[in-house]
Amino acid sequence: MNARTTPADSAPDQVARLLALVPYLLARGEVRLDEAAAHFGTDAAQIERDLRVLFMTGLSPGLPGDLIEVDIEALEGERVIRVDNADYLARPVRFAPSEATALVVALHTMLDVAAPEAAEVVERTLAKLEGAIGSDESPRQLHVQSQPSRGAEIVPVIESAIARGHQLELTYHVASRDEESTRVVDPRAIASVEDALYLDAWCHRAGDERVFRLDRVVAVTELDTPVADPGARARDLTQGWFTDADTTRVTLRLEPAARWMTEYYPVEGVRPGPGGTLDVDLQVSSEAWLQHLVLRLAPHARVVDPPELAEAVLRSARATVDTYERWSGTSA
Repeated sequence: MNARTTPADSAPDQVARLLALVPYLLARGEVRLDEAAAHFGTDAAQIERDLRVLFMTGLSPGLPGDLIEVDIEALEGERVIRVDNADYLARPVRFAPSEATALVVALHTMLDVAAPEAAEVVERTLAKLEGAIGSDESPRQLHVQSQPSRGAEIVPVIESAIARGHQLELTYHVASRDEESTRVVDPRAIASVEDALYLDAWCHRAGDERVFRLDRVVAVTELDTPVADPGARARDLTQGWFTDADTTRVTLRLEPAARWMTEYYPVEGVRPGPGGTLDVDLQVSSEAWLQHLVLRLAPHARVVDPPELAEAVLRSARATVDTYERWSGTSA
């Protein structure tokens, strides 16, 4: 029988659980570790990791008396959770007028992309906040009309597919090549990053995870076919490291003289190669860009994967050398 495993959490998952964990513990005094894990739908190891983050948090300036205290001896010995010096988290939150106003504006913006069940929560929160803002001695009415994000009009189709576990057919504009392509994807989640909306999905055409900007989606259709992996978790796209659609994962083999490129280009992985070389993985959206990079690093770099790109870059390099030799012979 296989042991039950819990998928790794993203940072937002852990923050959300920590914010709920402290009031839960304060209301009960002490809680057994396995009981807390069952309450939050995770395993004991994850709760223990959360607690080791928790005791490094607290009030500014972060001196020992400002931090939340976790009884590590009780945790490791009796497997019991006890926290102290966290009473301020149980007190009602008080917002300054400017803070409350900023929060209202942010919540109105969230309504543009919120799923129906989330939108209900946002609307209830807005009603309470706007009521509190208007209940002071000088009531003020705040009207917010947010500009819908580009691509917001296709959000209902995508959310429907995600909720039903259906695949999507996308016609997508690939900006790097100024062309359109059609592919079938397994949608996972929509994320708002800065001023744009993105779809995190598994792309069957690329055979890998991809991110699609919704304002570049020309057409989208919900299919009747189910996604290949219903349990796949959405990635956290807010960190800014994700790759756009139609990029290809390329592996370069670098000799020592070309290792400098890892400090100037965004790479996904670096590992030792044969004979003192370095194998570097990076996402590439343009074959021409890759050819230019390899020529710049020559003769200290070559493409090792995928094979078709390795051959294409090699042909380009040979053609460049042939052209140079013909030009040199003509000029001599």
